[in-house]
Amino acid sequence: MATQFDEGFYARADAHIHLSNDQKNDAQAVQAGATPEMVNASMMFASARFCAWISAGGFASGGAMALGKKEITDYFVEGFKQMLEAHLDDYARNFDAYMKPQP
Repeated sequence: MATQFDEGFYARADAHIHLSNDQKNDAQAVQAGATPEMVNASMMFASARFCAWISAGGFASGGAMALGKKEITDYFVEGFKQMLEAHLDDYARNFDAYMKPQP
């Protein structure tokens, strides 16, 4: 996980969030039964696939990559855990403002 974020970090993250929100709110998708949880599952799948692709670029062979699987997994899981915990804390502290906005 990057320890320092570059200038475009939040803009890229926001772009992913906006795409997921668009998918969650898309009338055809909703009509077809897509739920926010389904959109989240798709986002997680895409993130995992991209993480695997990024990781593969650091190895000379599939065998070498397989040997590094635990280290790779630990790296991404720990990074996700830190980010998720920070966001959960933020939402708990600001629950009413985030979840019950005033008109």
